[in-house]
Amino acid sequence: MSLRDRVESAFRERFGGDAPWLVRAPGRVNLIGEHTDYNGGFVLPIAIDREVWIALAPQGDGHVEVHSLDYGDAAAFELSGLSHTGDGWPEYVKGVAWALQQAGHVPLGWQGVMCGNVPRGAGLSSSAAVELAVLRAFAAVSALPWDAKAMALLGQRVENGWIGVNSGIMDQLVVAAGIRDHALLIDCRSLEIEPAPLPPGTAVVVLDTSTRRGLVDSAYNERRGQCEEAARYFGVPALRDVDSAAFAGMATGLDPVVRRRARHVVSENERTLEASHAMRAGDVGRLGELMNASHESLRVDFEVTNAALDAIVDVAQAQPMCLGARMTGAGFGGCAVALVAAEGVDTFIEDVTVGYRAATGLVPRAYACRAADGASVERAASTEHAAD
Repeated sequence: MSLRDRVESAFRERFGGDAPWLVRAPGRVNLIGEHTDYNGGFVLPIAIDREVWIALAPQGDGHVEVHSLDYGDAAAFELSGLSHTGDGWPEYVKGVAWALQQAGHVPLGWQGVMCGNVPRGAGLSSSAAVELAVLRAFAAVSALPWDAKAMALLGQRVENGWIGVNSGIMDQLVVAAGIRDHALLIDCRSLEIEPAPLPPGTAVVVLDTSTRRGLVDSAYNERRGQCEEAARYFGVPALRDVDSAAFAGMATGLDPVVRRRARHVVSENERTLEASHAMRAGDVGRLGELMNASHESLRVDFEVTNAALDAIVDVAQAQPMCLGARMTGAGFGGCAVALVAAEGVDTFIEDVTVGYRAATGLVPRAYACRAADGASVERAASTEHAAD
């Protein structure tokens, strides 16, 4: 049974009728451009066909009731007097209502059923998928206009201001604005978006190491601080403003560790821009080389890989059908991403699974992904409310 069918069936069973609204939002995987977002730089993610779905109906009393099939749990709260009551998934739903109110909107109540298949804690942005699906739900029942960039910024506000995670804008923006069969080159400073088509005859494969990130918060904050220190040294607002020539001419005065961190960011921004050009030119060979170089930079200079990520990337890169592979996400566990010749996907997945298990004793999860559209209304109660 599809996710759509599951939420529709569960809604009928729980609320006694068909859901007048149906919304979805995808997860995402970043092809290249890691730890560049909070440095004002460039990223190149795709929205993926792993999604969160919500079937819902409006309620006129300012009450929100959401049932999660994934957690076997429900959240219920009033839109007046929002407050933290825990640290689980309901806080993301409440946080969206809070962010809308903070932005001057008047969200209305609703009742619904939610279900998703974006792996949690794997670096595929399950939290942004929930945020944007819930934003779509509130926008639908409250007749709010849908602007992908504005809604992405509200999703980021949820993370920063309600959840307490100091994240950048990449996840929410690609989840809100993804384009089928394309990656999005995102300028994380201006929020400008430039679609880049996935090369024909290729497939994106997510490789889950079956390890989850440890110590990532402290490591993330440490590296963010090191990047800010480097930007101050170069006299610029962010490392996005330093190119490789300026880095080569000035970097010797930096602390060696800070210098390595900065070298990754400077080179990664240049790799990401070159990768978008390679995609438009259909140069899959160069795109794969850039992905491989990105992983090496993340391993050596930024030091955010771990043994499992390095093992699965090594095994992937050794496969003849693999064009390029790298870790994706914050690091220290989670997932890698590979660009693979489409006709060899099944063999690639089988061989990587066997090779990684032999190298680590761990059983990975691997799945080919399509680049999907961003958050959408799949069924609207009436055309006048279908804000898209």
